Amino acid sequence: MKNKILDGKRVVCWFSAGVTSAVAAHLAKKRGQITMAYCDTGAEHPDNLRFIADCESWLDQKIIILRSKKYASVWDVFEKTRYLNGVKGARCTTEMKKLVRRNFEDLDNDLQVFGFDALEKKRAEKFVLNNPEVTAWFPLIEENLTKQDCIDTILRAGIKLPAMYELGYKNNNCIGCVKGQAGYWNKIRVDFPDVFDRMAKQEREVNAAICKSYAGDGKRKRVFLDELPSDMGRYESEIEIKCGLICGE
Repeated sequence: MKNKILDGKRVVCWFSAGVTSAVAAHLAKKRGQITMAYCDTGAEHPDNLRFIADCESWLDQKIIILRSKKYASVWDVFEKTRYLNGVKGARCTTEMKKLVRRNFEDLDNDLQVFGFDALEKKRAEKFVLNNPEVTAWFPLIEENLTKQDCIDTILRAGIKLPAMYELGYKNNNCIGCVKGQAGYWNKIRVDFPDVFDRMAKQEREVNAAICKSYAGDGKRKRVFLDELPSDMGRYESEIEIKCGLICGE
């Protein structure tokens, strides 16, 4: 990509209100004009608005906020579709991010920028394999920058990290992500008890449990949040929650 001419294409930087997408946009803008877009799920931390404004000032770039025309928030998706997460993936991601992206993108003319970092090369390769119709660019991988490098860049720019990072979360996803497991949800229980209670009630309404546990025979089973032991799971050792804009990431 270093020698590729960007002129003639709309360079769309998908901003997630996270540090990696912000720095990816920063690198892309050094090559020329960009468009920045953010999919608002209606369930992320309110501090994201502050981070968006700070990044707009830093990059001297307006960030376009996109929203679903069908659903007001991920909670609206849960209540109307009665689906949380399963073999078909998270319905909220599909409705609030993937379909919103599709309504905005121009596959014939867009170069789409994603914030996959240097430690996510396999994820990027899978992304390209599963989405051949998308012309993708991964500036962080190109420059061999890790997530920590991005955090350092944001801090050097004088920008405070998003609140979810400050609270110890690995990513700036929705508060109470249905892809999270026991350790994550027990952290949510402490930091956002109202969200924990709301999701516990939502699980019962749709009769579907998010978290997995293992019985004495080694078989995996689901456990409802209102039955989740407060000491189950260890968030630090759980796989990072990925909530992307494209299927098959």
